[in-house]
Amino acid sequence: MGTRSRLSSITAGLVAALVLTSCSLGSENAPIRTGTGTDTPRTTTATTATTATTATTATGPATGATTAAVTAAPTANRTVNNPVNNPATANTNTARATANVSMPAATQLQPVPEGQVLTVREVNRRARPAVVQITNNQQRPGGTNPLNRGQMVPGYEVPAGTGTGFIFDPRGYIITNNHVIEGANSITVTTTDNKSYDARLIGAYPMGDIAVVQITCMGDCPTVPLGDSSRLEVGDGVVAIGNALGLEGGPTVTAGVVSALGRTLQEPGEGNTQGPFLIDLIQTDAAINPGNSGGPLFNMQGEVIGVNTLGATRAESGAVAQSVGFAISINTARSTADALVAMQPVPRAFIGISYGLVSPAQSAQLRIPVNTGVRVTQVQPNSPADRAGIRTGDVITRLDGQDVRGEGGFASILLRKRPGDTIAATVLREGQTRDFMVTLVQSEIRR
Repeated sequence: MGTRSRLSSITAGLVAALVLTSCSLGSENAPIRTGTGTDTPRTTTATTATTATTATTATGPATGATTAAVTAAPTANRTVNNPVNNPATANTNTARATANVSMPAATQLQPVPEGQVLTVREVNRRARPAVVQITNNQQRPGGTNPLNRGQMVPGYEVPAGTGTGFIFDPRGYIITNNHVIEGANSITVTTTDNKSYDARLIGAYPMGDIAVVQITCMGDCPTVPLGDSSRLEVGDGVVAIGNALGLEGGPTVTAGVVSALGRTLQEPGEGNTQGPFLIDLIQTDAAINPGNSGGPLFNMQGEVIGVNTLGATRAESGAVAQSVGFAISINTARSTADALVAMQPVPRAFIGISYGLVSPAQSAQLRIPVNTGVRVTQVQPNSPADRAGIRTGDVITRLDGQDVRGEGGFASILLRKRPGDTIAATVLREGQTRDFMVTLVQSEIRR
């Protein structure tokens, strides 16, 4: 997939840890090695051995560091450092229509009758034509060629990573992860019948890790039906389809069950920056490998109920690693994709603070349980928090009537609210408990 880290093998003798990786294949620093997944060096380790509610990069700041992923940099739909969406760039950076190439006519898939359960084979056979491989092409600078008397050579594009996507609209709209296409100069989409298309980036939402690209297929692209992730229950069967490890021969199919619902995780970040929090994730034991990012997770009616995004490996001393995968629920992904296609802001509540974890020592001083609350490290002027009276140094212990369980808990509560909602915030300030009413606003649009 895009520019995220691969799942690393865990050797015996390591202490218990949960390693989170975006299930991407490739690196922005080197071409991918198809089928190996060895180009993706970034990995993050969760701060708890039992649940993956927060994660920090292995080379990044400690757990108590400030995070601004949710609140300090309000973002709607935008693309970050992605010249694919910039018409002023060179020809390789613009959407290139593919002339005289069209996908074969295909009947659009319809949901199966209520109560009917498909086999894994049937799910794969129905959905496979609409599952695509996405290649992130990035520009490499030119320079002198020492083997040819210093002659200047032009810049060139190389595949920097591959991922997966799925066509959800017959006009050629494809849902994938933002990290699959992030930083691309151009995007190539390859279908299961080995036809390639130059894709146009419609929009990307980094804070939710969703992007939409489009290919030209004469309005008759094969599609997959989108389901309702709110109807899922733990134990339901699921099927994942994606370009695992970039292996030749088409997508890989894995199957499993819904292991848990409503998970909140923080994605791996770049360097010392922390990735965004993702909420309402579906946890599954179906194998989610590098190359699966952006691919569909199906229920047993052949409907997409999630977008495969993260993989994690639990390792204990002397134990065999067990795979855990996470998918963005389709209800969340669909609302984001609809906003991107309509070129409207993705509804995202903004409160206007940066915050960090409360250390165990600080918890003891404040006489609150460990992993309770977040400490406000910065309040943006004239933001909802500022107008409500929240200050730097406050510890927010409750939000919208719910106890705040660390950074992940704060993000989980906030990201479920909508712009315009008014919520209660309980803070500790100088030993006193104070309550504030905060009216959230829409995150600003940055393109």
